[in-house]
Amino acid sequence: MGDYLRLEIRRTLRDGRFVVGTIAMPVMMYLLFTNIGDNAGSWRTASMIGMAAYGALGAAMNTAGGVAEDRAVGWLRQLRVTPMAPREVVIGRALTGAVTVLPAIAAVLLSGALVNGVRLDAWKWPAIAVLLWLGSLPFTMLGLGNGYRMTSQAMGGVNMLCYLGLAVLGGLWFPVTLFPDWLQKVSSFTPTNRFAQLGTAVADGHAPTLAALAVLIAWLLAFGSYAVVSYRRAARTI
Repeated sequence: MGDYLRLEIRRTLRDGRFVVGTIAMPVMMYLLFTNIGDNAGSWRTASMIGMAAYGALGAAMNTAGGVAEDRAVGWLRQLRVTPMAPREVVIGRALTGAVTVLPAIAAVLLSGALVNGVRLDAWKWPAIAVLLWLGSLPFTMLGLGNGYRMTSQAMGGVNMLCYLGLAVLGGLWFPVTLFPDWLQKVSSFTPTNRFAQLGTAVADGHAPTLAALAVLIAWLLAFGSYAVVSYRRAARTI
């Protein structure tokens, strides 16, 4: 499985759309949002974490594109005749998504530190990066589920809807406090809102809340089940 994992990582990082959409775009949005008008340092920190989460979300869900392309060109059919078990294929894809999330997170955090002058205790930087990395797993499962279930054409639209919808509703672009009260309540149950809270909690100097962890775990189980069901369905049709 190690060779398969390395192959998939190289394929992903060589994709120009991936580099622009999930690494360059969140950095540019972060610098734009925080350098228009008079923004306090606290907003620059919160926005940095939100945009890092946004980049991680895009990188995690990018796995859907690779899976859909594999189905179209017959790569999944070839994998079925290899000694690899189905669970190894799914795990390999999930690990690929996990690894490719890291550049998106690192790029935004570096822009916050080097360009926007965000200052945090030394231990908080790796803690935020690791928590965002681990917290991105539910979105990798969602991307895998979409990729295994849909054609390339259908997957593109659905994935973009999930990507942007979850980002906006979860408050990754703008503070949730700007939402109406009813929408703030809805946002608190979204995985993206709780995902960003992993980083903001550390930046504020305390551990993530049990509520945030519970919501993320629930979504991980839901999206993980969706990915498994989608893969089994795909395996029966190729």
